[in-house]
Formats: sequence, structure tokens, C-alpha cells
Amino acid sequence: MKDSQTKPRSRRVLDRSLLVLGTTTLAAGLGAMTLAPGLSAASSHREAPLIAGDPRADNTDVYAFTSPDKSDTVTMVANWIPMEEPNGGPNFYAFGDDLRYNIKIDNTGDGVADVTYSWRFRSSYRDDADQFLYNTGQVTSLNDPDLNFRQVYDLVVTAGGKSRTVLRGVPAAPSRTGQASMPDYAALRKQATFGLPGGGKTYAGQAEDPFFADLRVFDLLYGGDLSERGQDTLAGYNVNTIAIQVPKKQLALRGNSSRNPVIGVWSTTERAGVTVNDSRDAKAKKQWRQVSRLGNPLVNEVVVPLKFKDAFNTLNPSQDRTVQPVVDKVYDPILPKLIQQVYGVPAPKAPRNDLAEIYLTGICKVCGPIKADLNAHRLNKDAALRKIVPAEELRLNMAVPPTAKPQRLGVLAGDLAGFPNGRRLADDVIDISLQAVEGAAQTGVLVPALADGDKVDTNEVPFGASFPYVALPHTKNVNRGPGATGRSTEQTATENTAANTAIQPTQAAALAGAGALLLGIGGFRLRRRKDS
Repeated sequence: MKDSQTKPRSRRVLDRSLLVLGTTTLAAGLGAMTLAPGLSAASSHREAPLIAGDPRADNTDVYAFTSPDKSDTVTMVANWIPMEEPNGGPNFYAFGDDLRYNIKIDNTGDGVADVTYSWRFRSSYRDDADQFLYNTGQVTSLNDPDLNFRQVYDLVVTAGGKSRTVLRGVPAAPSRTGQASMPDYAALRKQATFGLPGGGKTYAGQAEDPFFADLRVFDLLYGGDLSERGQDTLAGYNVNTIAIQVPKKQLALRGNSSRNPVIGVWSTTERAGVTVNDSRDAKAKKQWRQVSRLGNPLVNEVVVPLKFKDAFNTLNPSQDRTVQPVVDKVYDPILPKLIQQVYGVPAPKAPRNDLAEIYLTGICKVCGPIKADLNAHRLNKDAALRKIVPAEELRLNMAVPPTAKPQRLGVLAGDLAGFPNGRRLADDVIDISLQAVEGAAQTGVLVPALADGDKVDTNEVPFGASFPYVALPHTKNVNRGPGATGRSTEQTATENTAANTAIQPTQAAALAGAGALLLGIGGFRLRRRKDS
């Protein structure tokens, strides 16, 4: 490795990211914070060339938040298999038997998992010789003889270098094949939710895709015509979900969430690889290779250039700071330049030292230009500062309590329990990004052309009030053709946007404007929470 004095400036700054990166006002720092969702308008559905052809291994979103109805626990939700059409039979959607699905937690800040939860699935048929159906009759329980295809899994927890199997051979909820086949999917979900030793619970099965956005942004940012926004592209689709809720002490450094409240979370998918051992060698071990990774939404989607997306999916967070081409795009992102090209909105000047803090170190007063203590690992009192490295992780300060009335704009709206302090299901990462990428929170003035964001402010169906919080999977087919009621030739799910009534676009703009105004006049402050 080259001496630090000879490294490019962006690399030197990154390696010194635990020092002060610069001095800016609190208002400017908080404006930068809103860029944590990434510089895009979609989460990680089909984000890299190779993983786009491997849907069972494709992480779509990761969420981590203090459980709103059980505040001594943290809930983590990870989703796979994007764009599941509800009527996608006859085989529907299964977790991969040759895959290992992981949710990883870093509580020391070294970019290496200190706690890992791993799910391994096994598939079977009751009758694959004389049947072609997923289920042969109405399914009322997970052991119903009419459920022809089924999956069970083992859950392994690794902590302190030791692994133990905490659940073995328990059933996952099946794909919801339709209202006729599974009229009470809530009952199946309840049966597929299992308690864990030492407290907590887990669920694996299908769910409605909780991410909401108008993905036509990838058509050259709506082709320069913002009047075409407003369709939730993911409305009506399902995903395969793995959720786990555990006591905070099981995640915190030294088991003490009061002294050490900050954790970093990401999910990975690993595939069983081919070994080079002699096949006659009974001791030959199966090798696992990481093929997908997701922490903060949108990072690999837009920040990482095409050439490096597949490689990024194979990296451990501890390696992030060593990949110079990706580091360069953190400091000089692509999207603002594209917005300038299409809409003529000037791109903020590089280098974006604030983004290095948001993505790679967490937010704290001595970490960089954002002068606030929120979710950096160095806020953990027992952390070894010399071992903390820049690493892309979804960071959560578990000491921040759930908000009584959550704001979809998260921190931008003064809601410190929202994104980028972890990520809740209803956090609107899209509208935050579209404004913040153009510096609206820094200036205190919304960019008029983007004031309504993508005009998709909420999920098309409500989320649940208890674990696993995600909505039940859809049964109504998304693709009903251009001639269906309320549809145009390009919009095949417009009726879903009618459900987005929680915050109307005008209210969203007003809320964002109020948040930006507070930032501009210095009335909005982030304060380090006292240990609970």
C-alpha cells in the first residue's frame, strides 16, 4: 500500500475519516445527512448485472429500527427476490436451497460482523410424481396435506467466534398462491413466527414489498417531464422476507446497549461454491461465496459505477475503503451531474466530504463536517477507536426511542428515529434524496422542480403494528393489461396511488419546506441522547 502522503486526496481524507473532515455549519451538515439513502430513486432491486439474473440471491432492502411496540428490542427485516408477481405460478417463489441468507451486525466499528444470523432452507414436495400444483387444495396450516411444496430452515447465530443452531427444521410460510388457496394468510404467518432462546422472534416467508417509489426515474429521470411522476412501480408486488426481532443487549458491544448503543447492519447472500478438493476426500468442505450485499439502500444502485457493482456485492464492509474507484464516486457522485444535464439544476460542488461521513463512518461531531452526534460507532463508550474503519453499513443508535408520530422524511423532518438512523418501513428515502442531492437542506430552500419528489409518499397498503410489521402478500395480479379500468398504456397500477392518502403531495412539500427552514435558521438540532 502506498504511503498515506502519496495517496489521492479523497483517499487520504477517507483514511482520516475519524478526524474532523472540515468545518461547516450545523445546517449544512444536517442537509448532507439527508443524502444517506443514496443518490438515487430506487432501492436495491436488480442493482448489479450479475445479481439481476439471480433473483433468489438478490437482496432488495434492509431495515433496522427499534421496535415501536417493544422498545427494548430491535427489529431487522431483509427482503429478497424483487418483483414477485402474485400470480407467478405454478412454481411461485422459494428461498434457494443452495444459498445462505445472513443479517450481520457490527458493534465495534471494524467493518466485520460481531453477530451474524444465518438462515438455511431445504425444499421438499409431498408428491412431485403425480402433481404439478404448488398446493392441491385450500391450505389452512403449515402442515396441511394440501400444501404440496414446503420449505423448512435452520437458524444459526454466530457471536464471539462461536456458532449455535437456535432453530432447526422449522417451516417457512409458503408463497401466497391466491385467495382461493390461502384465504387466511395471516394465520399461516402466525404459525411461521417462532420464538428464540433468550428472547425475540423470527419470521421467514412472503410479504408485500414495503419499498415504494416511481422507478421510471431510470428512464432518464422521467424523460425530463416531471408531470409523469406518481406511479408506485412496486405496488402490488411481493418479496420473500426474513425478519428477526431480538433484545438490544444481544446486539450491543459487551451486551450493554446503554454504554454502546450504536450498531451497523447489513445483509448478505452466500452461495455454496464448488471446491477444488478431490471428490473422494470425505473431509472436503463446502465453500461459501458472497454474491450479494446490502446495507444503506441505493449505494450499489447509483453511487457505484457499473464496472464495479458485481465486485461490490462480494466485499466485506471492512474492505470498502480500499476500493479507490468507488471511494471517488462517494466524493464526486454521478447523479447530481445527470440532474444538471436533464433539468439544468446546478450540481453541488465536489468533493462531498459529508458523504464519506454518512456512508462510511456514521455521524458524530468529530467524524466529519456534520456537527452532530447520532450513529457513529465511536459513540460506543467501550469501542476501541484505533480499530474503527470507514465501512458502508446501515447504522442505528438503539438509544433513540421510537417516535410517537413518525415522519416519513425522517431526520429531515426532525424525527431522529428515522432514516438515516437505521431505516423504518415507512421512511421515504426517495423524496429525501431528490431534495438533498441538490442541496435543499443546506440552503434552506426547496428546489421547486423537485418539491413533490416522486409523488409516491407512502406504501400502497398499511404496515402492521406488530412483528414482523410488513404487510401481507398481495393476491391480485399486477399485470392486468392496458385496457383495464383506470390504466393507461404505460401505467398498469395507478389505482394503487389512490391509497397514498396519509400525506398528500402538497403536505409533503410543506413538511419538507418546514424541515429545510428549520435547518436554515438553526432551529433544528441533533443532540446526543443520554444513555438509557
